[in-house]
Amino acid sequence: MTEQHQPVPAPLHRPRRLRTTPAMRRLVAETSLSPDQLVLPVFIREGLSEPRPISSMPGVVQHTRKSLLAAVTEAAELGLGGVMLFGVPETRDATGSGALDPSGVLNLAITDVVAEVGDALTVMSDLCLDEFTDHGHCGVLGSDGRVDNDRTLALYAEMARAQAHAGVDVVGPSGMMDGQVRVVREALDASEHTDVSILAYSAKYASAFYGPFREAVDSTLEGDRRTYQQDPANVREGVREAQLDVAEGADVVMVKPALAYLDVVRAVREAVSVPVAAYNISGEYAMVEAAAEYGWIDREQAILETLTSIRRAGADIVLTYWASEAARLLAR
Repeated sequence: MTEQHQPVPAPLHRPRRLRTTPAMRRLVAETSLSPDQLVLPVFIREGLSEPRPISSMPGVVQHTRKSLLAAVTEAAELGLGGVMLFGVPETRDATGSGALDPSGVLNLAITDVVAEVGDALTVMSDLCLDEFTDHGHCGVLGSDGRVDNDRTLALYAEMARAQAHAGVDVVGPSGMMDGQVRVVREALDASEHTDVSILAYSAKYASAFYGPFREAVDSTLEGDRRTYQQDPANVREGVREAQLDVAEGADVVMVKPALAYLDVVRAVREAVSVPVAAYNISGEYAMVEAAAEYGWIDREQAILETLTSIRRAGADIVLTYWASEAARLLAR
């Protein structure tokens, strides 16, 4: 006796229709990724005659003044949204005085970049003392060896004025000091730099993923930053920090790192009305590069998937070392 098979009922819904071709997938994509949403972080090191590769971040270098200008010119030509400048000085001291020096490496870099591409790119600068202190912390230390919040704020105010005088469009206070946004805003306004924006590193976590960045800035850090950067276990605290920064005058708030904190990106996006940025940091970059080197993943696809995930979580702006390369991939 022949076995009778019942006909398989046709599906009531066929979502695959919207995945049939590349054109169809582009048409119905829920999340966009474009070069003007990306910001390229760049490192300028004092005293170099040639760019210096950063071993833990393949493809990323410490720039000379000359190579920095080539990098930002390319960024402008690719249509990126901006660049974030980090300075690496030759000498450091306990108070990070090089950060306030008009002739210091970071302030000179700001002036150079603004003169070169200021009409085409938003020029941002890191506002923190960690690259400039001999102990590697983000502020001045008290007698107990801990960062003194309020003494540090006074230096942030001076650093903000110095960067604004150099011509920066956006300052990025990243030290996670209580009250830093208010102090920076007041300092900028009092010195008639009311048009300089503040990108606040609002939810910056004490993360293991910063490791390669320490090489990038020749960090001299002793100990850790857990008394001022946030506990990775906390989401609500990150939202509160962002809301406080908005109340103090932040124009944009940021979550850092990005990938291990996509839930925080989403929570912050839902809690504030200002633009939200997320920093796709050095360790996240290094993991993808290392896996790709071993042939374990498709590198280019992983780059775009990573950046799209950060946008999908709610970030309006993504800081990433892949910014220039991603722009080229998106143009294909």
